[in-house]
Amino acid sequence: MNKMKIIDLNEKYLKTFFCCLEDWSDEMKDAGDHKQKWFEKMKDKGLRVKLALDENDNACGMIQYAPIEYSPAEGKNLYFIFCIWVHGYKGKGVGNMQKKGMGKALIQAAEKDAQELGAKGIAAWGLSLPFWMKAGWFKKQGFKKADKIGMQVLLWKQFTDDAVQPKWIREKKKPEKIPGKVTVTSFINGWCPAQNIVFERAKQASKEFGDKVEFNEINTFEKENFVEWGISDALFVNGKQIRTGPPPSYKKLKKLIGKRVKKL
Repeated sequence: MNKMKIIDLNEKYLKTFFCCLEDWSDEMKDAGDHKQKWFEKMKDKGLRVKLALDENDNACGMIQYAPIEYSPAEGKNLYFIFCIWVHGYKGKGVGNMQKKGMGKALIQAAEKDAQELGAKGIAAWGLSLPFWMKAGWFKKQGFKKADKIGMQVLLWKQFTDDAVQPKWIREKKKPEKIPGKVTVTSFINGWCPAQNIVFERAKQASKEFGDKVEFNEINTFEKENFVEWGISDALFVNGKQIRTGPPPSYKKLKKLIGKRVKKL
């Protein structure tokens, strides 16, 4: 793509950034305004966002990164990539723009920017399965594995010889069940619309059952909450973690909670 260009996020593209380039998606309406609130809090804390535009100035790819202190990983003088995403839906929005070099251009721009800002390296999270944020893709870009928890791989690229390898912050405890109630606990950081969808759907589904269900929100943007639990985004029902990728439907969550209610 000769006419592709990488730009810094500006006012024109804020709306599409808040829904991760999927402003065509009805599902994104379930995400609420959590990402916008996260952005407002993060923009003065070193958050950087770059977009990949096509020849018609459509936003087709994005990368967001910030000082690692605001991430689920522990490190020093590093930036952390929360997300890199190139639109990949055929026949929707701008169409499938993957495999055109946008991802590589975005990550190279982020690395250059982080180096110019004085970082000693840059880290990212990836999945060991070929699904999304693939660890294997980062390795092709010169990243190395720093740590791993289950399928979640922490990768990094060092810019200086004295850069210190980052590590995941481990889960410290799980939510406990409240006797006589179904306990739904949702951890939310705000940066990821997919996880924000899970939060909103779980919250609304919990309301359907009145006082039989106790819904607990734990805002992990607040550092003390994250440090206490070691969990960034997750959903637990009666102390058991529920798989949230891709986001389960409202109907599925309501059915899952309803089954627990019937056992009370």
